[in-house]
Amino acid sequence: MLWIALVALVGSFLASVAATYCVRGWARRRQFVDHPGGHKGHAQPVALGGGIAITACICLPLVAVTLAAHLVLRAGGVDRLPPIFITHQEGIAAKLPEVLAIVAGALVLHVLGLVDDVKALGFVPKLVAQFAVAIVIVWLFGIRACEVLGTPASIVLTVLWIVLITNAFNFLDNMDGLSAGVAAIAGTIFAASALRTGQIFVPAMTFIFVGTLVGFLVFNFSPAGIFMGDAGSMVVGYFMAVLTVLTTFYDPKQNLQPTGVLIPLIVLAVPLYDVASVCWHRVRAGHSPFRGDRRHFSHRLVQRGMSPRAAVLTIYLATAATGLSAVLLPKADRLTAALAFAQCLCIVLIIAVLEHAGRPGPPGDTP
Repeated sequence: MLWIALVALVGSFLASVAATYCVRGWARRRQFVDHPGGHKGHAQPVALGGGIAITACICLPLVAVTLAAHLVLRAGGVDRLPPIFITHQEGIAAKLPEVLAIVAGALVLHVLGLVDDVKALGFVPKLVAQFAVAIVIVWLFGIRACEVLGTPASIVLTVLWIVLITNAFNFLDNMDGLSAGVAAIAGTIFAASALRTGQIFVPAMTFIFVGTLVGFLVFNFSPAGIFMGDAGSMVVGYFMAVLTVLTTFYDPKQNLQPTGVLIPLIVLAVPLYDVASVCWHRVRAGHSPFRGDRRHFSHRLVQRGMSPRAAVLTIYLATAATGLSAVLLPKADRLTAALAFAQCLCIVLIIAVLEHAGRPGPPGDTP
């Protein structure tokens, strides 16, 4: 399995570097750029379109691998494949409808994001599209979490989770390299957790996701030469949510403990904290929670005296600090799980205390 992970990770990284480089050049020539002004922090126009590279480098390999497995199975050429593919080939081929549905949902959000990057649509069309995509893949294609609670509750919770995480990473895309870096760290932890439980397909998908984001970060880390835009951030959040739903965290037959269901909450504690805190600050100021401003966690760190790059690196470390212990949870006892959750909660509370201590007032809309 290690070499499959390496191929997925390195292959998607190289493809993403090449694709992002090409898209950046195209965006500059076409003047598809994000201009400074308003609540934006960059001083010069920066190329948009990074979401095109991200979406292509995630979606194309997923479709290619599952479609190839399906076609090889129908052609009866299974015996010619490596042993590990022979073992899992039927399972991979059976996931073709599921993968096509997931990719179709990503493309809907991607196209809508591209339109929004050209001309701001407001939050209502994006929210409607997010709910529509989530409902289709959850209800019609059975991509669900918490099924032990029954079908209706599972559908509702999964739809809300997908919309929440999609927006969490959309909100997190407010500083160079932030959304992609946090997603790459969280994705790596999810993949490691799934590997420990013997899963194959979801970790491979996740390593494609991580490799793509790391390749994009070559051009997106401060100072960014290209932005992912809503066309990328919504896709990143959507795939992060879907990957957590597809991962098996609790299964008595595999000796996976109920404590495993805490993994997504622990690993994504920092993005969830950001979306909750920024919405609180906006509502408290009498604004819409979807109104863009400089009230995000990263901006509040900068207002405390950090440079933007230091703020991003701090959030990377916070994500790793809260999430690393989650790798142990699928097979952990309740005491270990409770300690891991308590540690995560303490880290988030420390962050909240430190970033607000001594602050003269709520952060404003100006840099």
